Amino acid sequence: VQMVESGGGMVQAGGSLRLSCAASGLTIWYLMMAWYRQTPGQGRTLVARLRWMDNSTFYIDSVKGRFTITKDNARNTIYLQMTGLKPEETSIYYCNEDPPEGSYWGRGTRVTVSS
Repeated sequence: VQMVESGGGMVQAGGSLRLSCAASGLTIWYLMMAWYRQTPGQGRTLVARLRWMDNSTFYIDSVKGRFTITKDNARNTIYLQMTGLKPEETSIYYCNEDPPEGSYWGRGTRVTVSS
């Protein structure tokens, strides 16, 4: 199994980024896929999740209305569209199942939001 995240970068506060996660080596149809983020010295925390089968979604309160999680069935890829980014959201973003499978963590993609 491999999760490959991409799309991170440096933006100013209020800016937008679209993250991608290409998942391979697993049967994704029945899974709950999620985006997590980790800041230095802290553990990875859930940001948003999507149930592949029915597109149902969940967002943590702080990103509701600003982040959108979507998927591409053909590419086995999930996306996280992030708008209105805040400096405190500077983190490394990862994708994984929810709950996460320890061996599936990829390298993540770094998002830096400047004030």
